[in-house]
Amino acid sequence: MTRCPSCGTQYPDEARFCTKDGTRLITGQTPGAGYQRSTAPHTRNDLYAQTPHTTLTGKRLEGRYDIIKKIGEGGMSFVYLANDVATRERYAIKVLSAALSRDENAMARLRREASLGMRLAHPNVCHIIRLGETEDGLVYVVMPFVEGEILADRTNRLGRLQLADVATLLRDIASGLHVAHELKIVHRDLKPENVMVCRNSNGSEYAVVMDFGLAKERKAGAELQKLTATGIILGTPEFMSPEQLRGKPLDPRTDIYSLALMAYEMLTGKLPFQGRTQQEMMIARLRSDPTPLRRMRPELDFPEAVERVLNKALSRNADDRYQTTLEFADAFMDAAGVRKSGGSETSLLGRLFGR
Repeated sequence: MTRCPSCGTQYPDEARFCTKDGTRLITGQTPGAGYQRSTAPHTRNDLYAQTPHTTLTGKRLEGRYDIIKKIGEGGMSFVYLANDVATRERYAIKVLSAALSRDENAMARLRREASLGMRLAHPNVCHIIRLGETEDGLVYVVMPFVEGEILADRTNRLGRLQLADVATLLRDIASGLHVAHELKIVHRDLKPENVMVCRNSNGSEYAVVMDFGLAKERKAGAELQKLTATGIILGTPEFMSPEQLRGKPLDPRTDIYSLALMAYEMLTGKLPFQGRTQQEMMIARLRSDPTPLRRMRPELDFPEAVERVLNKALSRNADDRYQTTLEFADAFMDAAGVRKSGGSETSLLGRLFGR
């Protein structure tokens, strides 16, 4: 069971946010350092559970990668830590489920985006290095092995993050997304579970965006009534934009909306939309305005400018949002009073926000 740290209400394991106040639920378990653990619902069928890649540990994949151990799993993949036989470099290898491997549309998009993988190389992106397929049909993706703390776990652990920290993490995430957007790649599944907070050798921290090209295209639109009626949830919808929920064509502005939701949650520990059920929370994004930041946590006395920036980024109409992630991040940093100079960020509101 999961529970809300604010009101104590308990929920089934698959629930992720309190429907009463939008607070992220906790389980009391935090994964160790390493490549991210997906928290997508475990909907694997028996065929998937019996596939050979559940037993890859200790084996050599295609004569090139020694599989050390499994370090994560989700509804559509297993993730392994591996050593390159020739270079001894460490990599994260994500092995796709049989269901995803058989999805022609998903695989076509994955192959296209894998071909751009090297061009997507950026300090704030865990990019695809190689897409491989074994003779028996096992599809896998090779990526850099990234060590750190999942952003969702950090927010759970601390309750919320300081404004200056949110501004710098937001800038990192925006920088990584911008590179992808310039290559016509939209993440589509941006959420705190897909961001890793890492540490440089000098002790400074930076964010890395994970799982580019691995999320299936999400379609809700006409299915939203079915979702409401049946209670079925496709994937993890809490950070989807309104146009994504409607099944509309997506562009970089959908990632901007998701990033704004993440920033809001980092600052408050809550989401700006409430409802009695997860479906009601989704519908609220289609019909309602977000709860203003300073009304959600009035005791924190956030600058009014920060609230204005988030409201713009959370506009239901994509045309009313910031049009690039860098534009959003720069506006947020200015509103937060964080200036960037010489590669480091300095908080002008540090005393107010405990920095």
